[in-house]
Amino acid sequence: MTDESGSALQRAVAETLAEASGRETRDNPVLPGGGGPAGNALLTAWTALVLLALSIGELLTLFDVRGLISWHVALGALLIPPATMKTASTTWRMASYYLGRVPYREAGAPPLFMRLLGPLVVVSTLGLLATGVTLVLLGEEAARRSLVTLLGFRADWVTVHQGFFAVWAGAAGLHLLGRIIPALRTTVLRRPAAGQAVPGRWARGLWFVTMVAAAAALAVVLVHADSSWASDGFRDHAHFAPDDGGNG
Repeated sequence: MTDESGSALQRAVAETLAEASGRETRDNPVLPGGGGPAGNALLTAWTALVLLALSIGELLTLFDVRGLISWHVALGALLIPPATMKTASTTWRMASYYLGRVPYREAGAPPLFMRLLGPLVVVSTLGLLATGVTLVLLGEEAARRSLVTLLGFRADWVTVHQGFFAVWAGAAGLHLLGRIIPALRTTVLRRPAAGQAVPGRWARGLWFVTMVAAAAALAVVLVHADSSWASDGFRDHAHFAPDDGGNG
C-alpha cells in the first residue's frame, strides 16, 4: 500500500468515525415545500428508527420460531413498507447529489465507507424480505424443494433466505453502528433553533400514515397465507431466518 492510498484510507476511516460518533455532522439545507435535504433527512431517520424497532422484534422471534411463526411472518411483513420507503428516500437523496442539485451538493454525501456499504444493505434487506415473502406464499413443501445441487450441497428457498440473512446481519450491523447516533440526533434528540422548523411536516406525516396502513394490510394477508408453515410446525432441521433489518 502506497503512502497516498494509506492516507486516503485513514481519512476515510476518520470521516466515518467522526460522523458515526456525532463529532461531525452534515448541514442539511432547509427548503420551502417539502423541506429539501433537511426534510429528506428527517423522513429517512424516523423511518430507520421504525425499521430498527421492528427488526429487533423480528430477531426476538428466533428464540422460539416454531411457536412464534405468526409473529415472525407478521413482523417481517410490517418491515416491507418502511424498508421500501427508506430505500426510496436514500435513493432520492443520492440521485439528487450525483445529478448536481445544489442543495444536496451543499449537504454533501455520506462518508466513503457508508456509501460503499449502502448498496449491500439495500440489496441484502430487499432480498431477505422478498425471499421471506416467497417462503410464505410457496408453503413449506414447495419452499423445501431443491433449486440446485452443487458439490453435494443442496439449496432450496429456505437456504437462499438464510444466505440473505447472513449477508444482511453483517451489513446492517455495520450500518447501524455508523448511523444510529446521527439518526437519533436528527429525530428524538433534535433541538431546532428558533425559526428553523423544517417545512413539509404534513407531507411526511402522510407518508408515514400510508406506510403504516400498507404494513398492516400486508401483515394480515401474509399471516393468513402462512398456514402450511404454522400447521406443520417446522421440521427439526428447519430454520427460518428473520425477514429484515433497519437501516438507518
